[in-house]
Amino acid sequence: MDANVFLPAITAALAIIFFFLLLDQWRLRRRAYQAIWALGILFFGIAVACEAIAAAFGWNERIYLLWYLTGAVWTAGWLGLGNAFLLGRTRFGFAFALCLFLAGLFTFLTARANPEIYESAATTAMLYFLVALVLALAIAVETYFQNWRWPWLAFVGVAGATVLSIVLVAMAQLPEPGYSLDPETGVPTAELLPPELRLLTPFMNVTGAFALILGAMFSAYVFMPKKRLLNYNIDPNQPGDQFLFNLLIAPVAIVVNFVFSLPGALKALFTGKINSRVPATLLIAIGAFIPAVTDSLNRFGSTEWFQLGKLFSVLFLLAGFLVSTEIMSEIRVPFTDKVLWARRTEAREATES
Repeated sequence: MDANVFLPAITAALAIIFFFLLLDQWRLRRRAYQAIWALGILFFGIAVACEAIAAAFGWNERIYLLWYLTGAVWTAGWLGLGNAFLLGRTRFGFAFALCLFLAGLFTFLTARANPEIYESAATTAMLYFLVALVLALAIAVETYFQNWRWPWLAFVGVAGATVLSIVLVAMAQLPEPGYSLDPETGVPTAELLPPELRLLTPFMNVTGAFALILGAMFSAYVFMPKKRLLNYNIDPNQPGDQFLFNLLIAPVAIVVNFVFSLPGALKALFTGKINSRVPATLLIAIGAFIPAVTDSLNRFGSTEWFQLGKLFSVLFLLAGFLVSTEIMSEIRVPFTDKVLWARRTEAREATES
């Protein structure tokens, strides 16, 4: 069987299984991040399924548009939004604000660097940047004042971009044959799509991918055993000059403390004494990073690596979610009471309560 059919079919099947596991966890625990991640994984599975179907039977306009929306626009943004809700009661809001700002800036610079493509959407690119800037500032302010509702501001940005993309697709009139493929690799491209829609891709992908990777690094740092060689304090109630000084030295202190904490963290990891979030979030970061590498290989004609990257990505993401006790306390047949596996600590806590 052609690898370009087999690999995305396997990846899509794993993603759908993953979706039902997350949806079942949300049904039991009602955590917003579980529902949002389930939605992101569903979008990923649909996009990869479109690639498998198209590789087997050929592309058409409906498959092409569905693939672009779910894969190129929605997946990364919604997965990154899940991290925002998971870490919503922490100062990760500052990092998410940075992700939004960088996404808006990159979107604007993309339009400026490619005037032959985006000349008609120059105003739209500026508008996307301004929206990202306003949301980033609002999230940073809410995080500073420890208002833990800031993830809902992030939700407004991601959901708004999602709705806008649907509207733009509904208005798009594509020339025949209704899809565009790279002549060398056969992978679909966005050349036929309106520039306003194409600019939503960096907006959502930069936000989501950075939020996944930075969220993993943030969680690993927070929950790993640490040696604090350099102390800092970003309590908003301290005098302004002290807060500004601590804010400036915080990045340096975090890096130094992280490096000197690694030996102890590795020892705790191999002895099974580390918080499950640390290995979980590192696996999630790897899963988010792999497609960036393999997508680059696709430009050189290696479509097999392009599809293998997606398969490995969903495997690492699934492993990360399964390792975390906070996300997956047990595995059961979805939507039933039949438990296939449960963590001992969770079972003990349930017994004691």
